[in-house]
Amino acid sequence: MHPLNAFPPEIARRITCVFTDIDDTLTNDGRLPANAYAALEALQKTGIHVAQITGRPAGWCDMIARMWPIAGVVGENGAFYFSYDDASKKMLRVYEMDVATRAANQQKLAHIQARVLAEVAGCAVSADQPYREADLAIDFCEDVAPLPEASVQQIVDIFEAEGAVAKVSSIHVNGWYGRYDKLSMSRRFAAERLGLDIESERSRVVFCGDSPNDSPMFAYFPYACGVANVADFSGKMAAEPAFIAPSRGGDGFVEIAEMLLSNR
Repeated sequence: MHPLNAFPPEIARRITCVFTDIDDTLTNDGRLPANAYAALEALQKTGIHVAQITGRPAGWCDMIARMWPIAGVVGENGAFYFSYDDASKKMLRVYEMDVATRAANQQKLAHIQARVLAEVAGCAVSADQPYREADLAIDFCEDVAPLPEASVQQIVDIFEAEGAVAKVSSIHVNGWYGRYDKLSMSRRFAAERLGLDIESERSRVVFCGDSPNDSPMFAYFPYACGVANVADFSGKMAAEPAFIAPSRGGDGFVEIAEMLLSNR
């Protein structure tokens, strides 16, 4: 990972889209600071498309897509995207899987939930689970005392033993059934809502993240940036960002946004 001040100015001037995680990328200790929200608005007003790429639930994503100064949200690690159309005053909701498939998968995830709670001491179902439509989130440090790495890995192992996908964020283990991730739905969102082919235009996109479930995005985008706390997972991710900000969380995101804005 290179320091953020090594980001090439000529590339920064060409960036047209910023994709960003939320938890511990935009937030500090679970709260969204005013400067990070202002940075989102400043990027959007400058003409840079901004979208949240998150593991958070559909209920949260509906509010975020509707009320934040952004183009849309990819939620539940790629299960869907939501995008609010200001002209028609309507929310577009696009899912990877249909209603019946999601319902069937929830039945299988309920079995996994029972196993995890019975076998892994100290974990809990995420407090935001009631607002989810496609995945199961197991809390290992948001509203519970932080679990050791071995326990987090045990949760991952249970998901995978049951044939589900499992990804570790900075606060949850998210599990689901389906061959999708943050990157696959980001690609679809970019094409359908932004008119952007990220396969050919990936050098015009900056992704900002902080944890292992961001690895597909770090690997795909050559100018991906991590906030400083991504270093907490050094050596534990399949891919790391090309650049790293000096500060953690939302303050690091502000540094990334200011770098991009100052070069326009």
